[in-house]
Amino acid sequence: MAIADRQSSWTPRHRADSDTPANEAEAAWQGALARTPDRDELFTTMSAAEVPRMSTPESAGTDYAADLGYPGQFPFTRGVYPSMYRGKPWTQRQFAGFGTAAETNERFHYLLAHGQHGLSVAFDMPSLMGYDSDDEHALGEVGREGVAVDSVLDMERLFEGVPLDEVSTSMTINGPAPIILAYYAVMAENRGIPLAKLSGTIQTDILKEYIAQKEWLFPPDPSMRLVTDMVEFCTNEMPRWHPISISGYHIREAGSTAAQELAFTLANGFAYVEHAIARGLDVDAFAPRLSFFFNAHIDFFEEIAKLRAARRIWATVMRDKYGAKDPRSLLCRFHCQTAGVSLTWQQPLVNVARTAVEAMAAILGGCQSLHTNSYDEAIALPTEAAVQIALRTQQVIEEETGVTSSIDPLGGSYFVEEMTNRIEADAYDYFRQMDELGGTVEAVKQNFQMREIADASFRWQQEVEAGQRRIVGVNAYQVQDEPEVAILKIDPNLEAEQAARTRQARADRDEAVAQKALADLTEACRGDANLMYPLLDCARATCTEGEIVRAMREVFGSWTETPVF
Repeated sequence: MAIADRQSSWTPRHRADSDTPANEAEAAWQGALARTPDRDELFTTMSAAEVPRMSTPESAGTDYAADLGYPGQFPFTRGVYPSMYRGKPWTQRQFAGFGTAAETNERFHYLLAHGQHGLSVAFDMPSLMGYDSDDEHALGEVGREGVAVDSVLDMERLFEGVPLDEVSTSMTINGPAPIILAYYAVMAENRGIPLAKLSGTIQTDILKEYIAQKEWLFPPDPSMRLVTDMVEFCTNEMPRWHPISISGYHIREAGSTAAQELAFTLANGFAYVEHAIARGLDVDAFAPRLSFFFNAHIDFFEEIAKLRAARRIWATVMRDKYGAKDPRSLLCRFHCQTAGVSLTWQQPLVNVARTAVEAMAAILGGCQSLHTNSYDEAIALPTEAAVQIALRTQQVIEEETGVTSSIDPLGGSYFVEEMTNRIEADAYDYFRQMDELGGTVEAVKQNFQMREIADASFRWQQEVEAGQRRIVGVNAYQVQDEPEVAILKIDPNLEAEQAARTRQARADRDEAVAQKALADLTEACRGDANLMYPLLDCARATCTEGEIVRAMREVFGSWTETPVF
């Protein structure tokens, strides 16, 4: 018999046919399970949520039309855009910043030449904390974990040769965010580029600083004023700019569960929305330019479920609670970064595998842009070779794996839908708890979020130390002799050179103009005018970040939190 004849006689069984009724099949399966018990280990997610042995349509409990819908349609569970990656891939945006502005500028050009789509700036600790490079508090930290930016002159060096009206820029800075945005705007102004042509994001998310990262400049209330000033300014002057990237990344890095990351991040976003509405802004005038930044951790399915739940919650609350009518206001668009805390200094090349898994979770979760960590970041700032592998990881996923061919390919998975619903319910429970405390800002003042994260972090560490959570190279599959790994070393002379440049910038400026700009800023802080405009004047006068922070602290003061143990 010819092959063609044999194939024509094959009749596939209709999918609805079954030799065994469903209840009998389940009983048989349960009987087989009794003879093959589970291994003696934890079957929970990283967040301590029980993982079901197997999910079913009943356990998933999903109404397709109400809970999933189609990509680009409410509630956006399956994606914010109709075609997702079939229409346009995610932006591959590597984080970069070290030493001086000139050195980081070289790295920017290297990344753009190797296929990166956008720039993402890391600032050093003095810049994050509002100190100039020549301040005694900056000693030993200048350029160590990011780039030093003390004035608009450093911003100009940082982006020299970069077409600002063609490349989007993301800047990770929070307390000094309005100052850095003013420097960026004045740099563009000096080049003759209209502010309306600038595209990018500045993190600005000050609430997560009190919750997790602990890098703030002022107390919560004036900080919320500054955030709202930036939202208002960008709405009026920089329509292509995202004034806040509401960040769960650092909350997760502090040890939170996935549900805590989701709940606290979205709650922070809702607090910013409420403050902007109270300022008199129409929700649809600013909400389309709010964006998010989530962690892509190692618990693969939980991370995918978290990102899908984020879109559904944001769309529902923005529509039903805040009255948003513009469909763009309902879109939870987000950047992801693979989990820094999942990287180990032991057997660091294994981090390449971790990062690949986390990147895949972010992509299957529907991110709009992605940063992949370099394998050596648990040891030092990444080398160029490590950065290239991190970028190539994204490129392999995009070009070779086929995961971009279908939109939300895990949608409808009973397990994924069950986890999505569970994380969503956990987030709403946290919203209710924070409302009972008087809202998100009041909950921050009462250390609610910090206590929850501390408890989760402590539980996780106990599980690792007890060997219940196995981490390759740390408490499993260790090796005695770790190979040497080349690391990036920052020239210690760069600190003195940067400090000298900052002193020279002050010496070269018109001192009377600078002092007047600082005095005007202090006076503006006493009133209720938008502070972005006096900050722009300070930037034009080459006032340094440290000087500007001191001028504002005269009115706003500082903040000391109550420790959480």
